[in-house]
Amino acid sequence: MKRVGILGGTFNPPHIGHLIMANEAFSALDLDEIRFMPNAIAPHKQLVSDASIEERLRMVEIMIEPYPNFKVEKIEVERGGVSYTYDTMVSLCKREPDVHFYFIIGGDMIDSLHTWYKIDELIKLVQFVGLKRPGTKSQSNYEVLMIEAPEINLSSTLIRHRLAVGGTLMFLLPNGVEEFIRKEGLYGTR
Repeated sequence: MKRVGILGGTFNPPHIGHLIMANEAFSALDLDEIRFMPNAIAPHKQLVSDASIEERLRMVEIMIEPYPNFKVEKIEVERGGVSYTYDTMVSLCKREPDVHFYFIIGGDMIDSLHTWYKIDELIKLVQFVGLKRPGTKSQSNYEVLMIEAPEINLSSTLIRHRLAVGGTLMFLLPNGVEEFIRKEGLYGTR
């Protein structure tokens, strides 16, 4: 059975922390691949930016291009609307019945897992994989397979702020992603 990790998110913008999370899960669980899954509209986040769905998707594609075991999963973008993980995973499990899915989440999502749409049904479809994140408890009453990984206190919010004020992004964003942001004039770089 194929073992696939799913890393969902707004990726607004995607950054080095996303790559580290994916690589740590990929290595620790001996997965066949990791799929980065940008959502159309996140139910738990207010999307504040000037990056369109297409631009967020393109940034993810640029970020993972050098890594053959990292792929893009476009199911939520193609479906549009609010992206509920339960609905997505039902669709993916039907589309790929011979795949065991591992859904990778950080500490902030672990702490709020009890609020997720149809969580009691979702937990039967995927194995949640958790990575601690600074400033979170990283605890849940739901089963989450925790893996040891470097705790990185990096967020897309910090990246957007740095871009808006002209701060340094060295080692925070893959070069291609930063180039795309500047070329497209995203996040206050116009």
